[in-house]
Amino acid sequence: MSKGAKRFFIVLVTLICSAPELFACAACFGQSDSRMAQGMNMGIFALLGVITCVLGGVAAFFIHIARRSAQPSESFPQGLEPVSENSTNV
Repeated sequence: MSKGAKRFFIVLVTLICSAPELFACAACFGQSDSRMAQGMNMGIFALLGVITCVLGGVAAFFIHIARRSAQPSESFPQGLEPVSENSTNV
C-alpha cells in the first residue's frame, strides 16, 4: 500500500468514526416529524407513483396485444389482417 493510500484510508476512517450523527437522516436520528423526513417521504411516494404508472402502461400494452390477437380476422381493417400459416396474402 502506498503512502498516499494509507493517508487516504486514515482520513476516511477518522471522518467516518468522528461524527456518526452527521451521516444519519432525520428519520434515523429520531426526528421523524421534521421537514427533511416529510420531504423524504414525499420523494418515496413520488417514485412509487412513477413506478406504478410505468408498470400500468406495460400491463395495458400486453392486455391490448392479447385482446387484439383474440379478435377474429374479419374485424381487422382491410390490409391489416394478421398473417397465418395458411393465408394467401403473403
